[in-house]
Amino acid sequence: MSRDRDAIPVTILSGSLGAGKTTLLNHLLAGAGDRDIAVLVNDMGDINVDADLVSGNTDLAVDGGVAELSNGCICCELRDDLETAVVRLARERGFDHLVVEASGISEPRPVARLFTTGSQAAARYDVASVVSVVDARQFHDAFGDEGVAARRGTGDDDTRPLSDLLVEGVEFANLVVLNKTDLVTPDELDAVEEMVRALRPDAEVVRTEHSRVDPGVVLERRYDPATADEAGWKRALEGDDHDDDHAHDHADHAHDHADHAHDHDAHAHPEAVYGVTSFTYRRRRPFHPARLRSLLADLPPAVVRSKGTCWIATGADCSYTMGQAGPSVRVEVAGPWIASLPEFEQDAYRRNRSNLEWDEEWGDRRTELVFIGRGMDDDALIAALDDCLLTDDEMAADWDGFGNAFPTEAGEELVVTEP
Repeated sequence: MSRDRDAIPVTILSGSLGAGKTTLLNHLLAGAGDRDIAVLVNDMGDINVDADLVSGNTDLAVDGGVAELSNGCICCELRDDLETAVVRLARERGFDHLVVEASGISEPRPVARLFTTGSQAAARYDVASVVSVVDARQFHDAFGDEGVAARRGTGDDDTRPLSDLLVEGVEFANLVVLNKTDLVTPDELDAVEEMVRALRPDAEVVRTEHSRVDPGVVLERRYDPATADEAGWKRALEGDDHDDDHAHDHADHAHDHADHAHDHDAHAHPEAVYGVTSFTYRRRRPFHPARLRSLLADLPPAVVRSKGTCWIATGADCSYTMGQAGPSVRVEVAGPWIASLPEFEQDAYRRNRSNLEWDEEWGDRRTELVFIGRGMDDDALIAALDDCLLTDDEMAADWDGFGNAFPTEAGEELVVTEP
């Protein structure tokens, strides 16, 4: 919803290096018709456009209609420069629509946030759409045959792997342009689209060659802040129905592997999403740190995306967020469990969060993980995860004695595997 009828619509264009963003932008400008489009390019090459698309003369202007931000990423180092540039453009207002083309290493979410939270840019612009250009060949190859990720090596630095960027770009988009479709077979293309739709179920998907897309489709208003962050894994967590009896069952059967097989449907709820399956794993018993790390380092290759909250039996009473995209697996300290806080703080949290699931013994401590993939053996993966849970004897032991394979300070991250 616009704060002001005069708010300028903005389209955020993202995609990996070489996906075809600049080509799409050129098609967009060439077919703009009566629309006056301003463009802000992050660290990209020259684009030939009419000089009168944007009025005014700033130190960021290139060819009059294109503002360029270089030597950095607009989702981090150049965020302030981005806001300065778009506010200045808005003041000079000689255009109907702004297109922000992010570099191939920029995530669209923080860029969109600039235009939707309390900033000078948000007061002047409304996000119309978030478009992710996907190189069909690159996406298919990044996740192996038919969307299955090939895992390689162990990460030892902070470099984000390509698979993370590909997945996160799709998960935040409301329009996905599957480009270079001529470079994959029909079966490969179907597999890519199936995975895209599983990662972002409500996104519109357009197949194309050479980035040829109707400008009206790209510029159409389809962004809704209420559903902007509706990635497939998050929708699965929020939409997976389970009653109180079901929740209590987790604690009861977590250590009793023999009872899992017949109860699979009660907790996994796998569903077909355009040929891709997903299920949610919930437990009220912590993981053994060493066993969990070993499993995460060797996840089945059929698992393409997984994410959620983990309860790990470490010396620090904190929750962890696990995120996996293809060959990349990372675990980050999310912060303390509410149940670990002083009682008066717990009471305040519980009053303000009526939907908080609370166990009388363990409070909010729990594991909730969503797994998305093609050809997954759900039962085998669930059994492997359950094997990582503490046994009854381990539950009664000193958890500090397990050693700790995970960080314990808020915000710290462990790179388990990456390409």
